[in-house]
Amino acid sequence: MNSVIHSDPLSAPHLLVNRLSPSRSDTGTSQSMSGRKRKASEEPAEHDRMSTSPSASPSVSNRLLSPSTSGRSVKRSRTGSAVGRPLSLPRLLQTLSAEDMRQLLQNVCDEHPEIQQEIVVKAPRPSIESTLSVLSKYENEFQRAFPLGNRPTSDYAYNRVRHHLLHIIDALRDFTPHFLPPHEMQATLSLNYLDAATTMIHRLPDWDTFQHQRHKNDAYDEVSKAWALVIREAAKRAGGFHLQFGGWDQKLMEHNQKSGGKMEEAINEMRAALGFMQTGQAVSPTAGVSEERLNIRQQLFSGAYGQQGVYGV
Repeated sequence: MNSVIHSDPLSAPHLLVNRLSPSRSDTGTSQSMSGRKRKASEEPAEHDRMSTSPSASPSVSNRLLSPSTSGRSVKRSRTGSAVGRPLSLPRLLQTLSAEDMRQLLQNVCDEHPEIQQEIVVKAPRPSIESTLSVLSKYENEFQRAFPLGNRPTSDYAYNRVRHHLLHIIDALRDFTPHFLPPHEMQATLSLNYLDAATTMIHRLPDWDTFQHQRHKNDAYDEVSKAWALVIREAAKRAGGFHLQFGGWDQKLMEHNQKSGGKMEEAINEMRAALGFMQTGQAVSPTAGVSEERLNIRQQLFSGAYGQQGVYGV
């Protein structure tokens, strides 16, 4: 009986495991164990991730991980594509030089004449320094235009620089009225400009040909009239004391000498202005006026100036 049982392998179920191949048995067992380990290891990781933020909730985490939300955040941080465009007006004006700005403004005024007067009214008034800077620019261009190796007063030199000479004359003719009354009522400012403008006229050449002198002679005539106007208006205010104590009488006499007597109109107006302060009594030198200046005033008033060789001339 026992032999029958041992001879029949099917009658011993507990022996069925031994009939399986060792490799198959080990493989199945290891796979099932590893699967259980993986599952067990994933669960704590997921639990840890949820527990790292105490305040996190499933709704918040789902919102943060939402594909639609992440897509929108990427779009907001994305910049626009590069496209060429012109500069804005403030940036464009920053790049322009003073000459470019003047040319641009002139072109706009030429195309739209109706805005010219508005610009003239709103623009800052030119100062003596800025005006003389422009005149000096014209004078420098005039000096550089002279040909080398030729007499600077010759007809050839005149023809070479005539264009630049006219620039100086025209600029003086345009700027001078700006510093005259009634547009400019500060006599000292007017006289300072006229003093500098007259000095510039002195520096112009005396040309060999008389016809070429007309530009310089006309400039003297116009600046002399300007001096006369300023002196006449100044004499009406404060008795002309700023003329007396500013030394303008002496400066005007020097200009008249250098011009060859071409500023007689201004000299006559100065003589008339000083006449208001002349009462037949000489002003004492202790009053702030030197003897030399008193002597000059007396000669102006009597009309004898230039006849006795004042200043050693």
